[in-house]
Amino acid sequence: MAKLHLANFKEANFQEANLQEANLQEANLQEANLQGADLQGAQHLSVNQLSKVKTLHATKLDEKLLILLKKKSPALFEKP
Repeated sequence: MAKLHLANFKEANFQEANLQEANLQEANLQEANLQGADLQGAQHLSVNQLSKVKTLHATKLDEKLLILLKKKSPALFEKP
């Protein structure tokens, strides 16, 4: 498991990245490109963090986060 807590990933490109099981507690994901990334099982990942990213199009998320984010920020799932 990658320990990426408190990391600054502002505007990072994680397109198609495998971040399964990564600890993303308090990581800054503002404007990060997560298109097609796999975040299933990522630990300490919040709706607040993900609502600030550039895109979540085709991103794999745990079901609970997916449902909450599609309600809060549906535009993040549109194709860029």
